Amino acid sequence: MPLDNDTEASDVLVVGAGPVGLACALYLARGGWTVTVLERWPAPYSRPRAVHFDDEVARLLADSGIGAELARLTEPADTYEWRNSDGHTLLHFDWSGLGPSGWPIASMMYQPELETTLAAAAESLPGVTLLRGHTAVTLDESPEAVVVTTRDQHGHNRSFRASYVIGCDGANSFVRELMRTDSTDLGFFYDWLIIDVVPHTERDWNPVNLQICDPRRPTTVVSGGPGRRRWEFMRMPGETIEELNTEERAWEFLRPWGLTADNCALERHAVYTFQARWADRWRTGRLLIAGDAAHLMPPFAGQGMCSGIRDAANLSWKLDLVLRGVADPVLLDSYGTERATHVQHAIGMSVELGKVICVTDPAAAAARDASMIEKGADPQRILPPLPPPTLIDGVIARGTHRLPQRSAGRLSMQGRVSRGDTTGLLDDVVGRGFLVASTLDPRDALTAGQLAFLDRIGARLIRLVPAGQPLGPIDVADVADVYLPHFAAAGHIAAVVRPDHYVFGTAATPEDLSYVVDELAGMLGTADCAPRDDRQAGLAAAAAEGDA
Repeated sequence: MPLDNDTEASDVLVVGAGPVGLACALYLARGGWTVTVLERWPAPYSRPRAVHFDDEVARLLADSGIGAELARLTEPADTYEWRNSDGHTLLHFDWSGLGPSGWPIASMMYQPELETTLAAAAESLPGVTLLRGHTAVTLDESPEAVVVTTRDQHGHNRSFRASYVIGCDGANSFVRELMRTDSTDLGFFYDWLIIDVVPHTERDWNPVNLQICDPRRPTTVVSGGPGRRRWEFMRMPGETIEELNTEERAWEFLRPWGLTADNCALERHAVYTFQARWADRWRTGRLLIAGDAAHLMPPFAGQGMCSGIRDAANLSWKLDLVLRGVADPVLLDSYGTERATHVQHAIGMSVELGKVICVTDPAAAAARDASMIEKGADPQRILPPLPPPTLIDGVIARGTHRLPQRSAGRLSMQGRVSRGDTTGLLDDVVGRGFLVASTLDPRDALTAGQLAFLDRIGARLIRLVPAGQPLGPIDVADVADVYLPHFAAAGHIAAVVRPDHYVFGTAATPEDLSYVVDELAGMLGTADCAPRDDRQAGLAAAAAEGDA
């Protein structure tokens, strides 16, 4: 594809400047790539949408460079309760404290402020160009590149060329349409009226988040971020969207909660149709999709935007390696494989919660309430079991009878560590990217070729030691006593962790670590790191026999 003199070039084009598109841009630009973000709306969207993220996504947002801003942008949601129409507790979720990723288990936020913060961080990087008011109208793909033509609000066309295009452009995605992928739809549809308000004075909302399972009208009351509240009211049978979605009805719904035009501002009212579907293919050639372009889910588990940020983190590290020529482009196929399976867990969980909440038959609701109360409002006893949100296929160590990989694909934890004069969360002290963490010096277990491979992919090598012990050059003190007890209990001496914080593989011996690093190199499409010695060759033969 010839490059016209008027065509503007960058490494990656991102279509859509919501949280997912901006996160993609930040991850890639912080890796040194040039990114152009094309947004069709001329100004940032000022209305709230998503209101929640969990501790894993807080960690990923910190990876994007805005970790220092998260306390300002959020308020913690320590409790989440479901009650019936009589006020009896049906479910109680304790979300107090920190999650395994080292951040609050649940944070409530105001999406426009989050987007403003992400956009400011992106525009502060020399590699990012954010263009608003540019609607993508055509896309031409060749084996070497993609050219997207946009039309701005003044009717002028511009062309942009890049190696890859990421469609983060929502449920009606332009990029997904051109990929011509089918979707899997679970057929779970409900209309809900969303009302966002800003109270004029502070009020203690206890619990912070509340679900009212009233068959007359299921209702949700949650934080909308600092200083804001959100109500959601289900559309009932026989009720039209038009009669539900009016300012008068909004105030009517809010009045029993003591909210009027005198003591709060009505920021928004809108009817949303909750859906449960995902794209069957997330990559075609040089085109990829993420966020709502790839999946939609009901809000009951608060995982819509969270899943999109996970998409961005997963895709970005793989695209970084492909652009650097360190990994084969076939690596990008694992993005859709991993994320589609993972997101199906989130969608399934959201649907199951919705099936409990959206009951409108009084007799069925009474039976539901009696069962939940009898089980002590305990989510573990009440909600249906779902598979854990682990990666079950993709770039994870396979494991053999000699070298089982029970932790591969699981999300790694994050604790406080110390190195030199710095104490903080692991990511802040050690840095982002691939991590080889060991209770021994990992360099002693690896060949020069393997070490060179790890250097090419930007891996950090650390030895974990107890607090108070003298530190060597790669030593990190486990000051919170998180990692060393975990390794000891699991029988591990090392773990290889991906940039999105999922465990690639673990090792019980130095020989195992050598094998796991070679397996990672093979999955990235990288040639063997170096010839193994006889001992390592024997381990590989045993592993191959186990696979057979």
